[in-house]
Amino acid sequence: MNIWIAIGATAIGCYAVKLIGLLVPAGALERPLVRSLAALLPVALLAALTAQQTFGDGRALVLDARVAGLAAAAVVLMLRAPFLLVVAAAVAVTAGARALGG
Repeated sequence: MNIWIAIGATAIGCYAVKLIGLLVPAGALERPLVRSLAALLPVALLAALTAQQTFGDGRALVLDARVAGLAAAAVVLMLRAPFLLVVAAAVAVTAGARALGG
């Protein structure tokens, strides 16, 4: 029964967040600070998710082949390569590091 309480609470919470977003006046969204935060927030969230997935493993800090792949992607990204090439480099380096590391 507890799982249904959690599902119901989550559904109500999601609806409330959507409703609050619709009730915000348009003038508040046009402020320069709000616009700059709205532009930077997705980048910060994606960076945090990437760091957590790369370096985290439950409760411990992990340095494995994923770090090498992320470093390769960063290097290729600084060279202004297309996104598909960035992903391919990260995959290739990660696979190579896993193959060599066992």
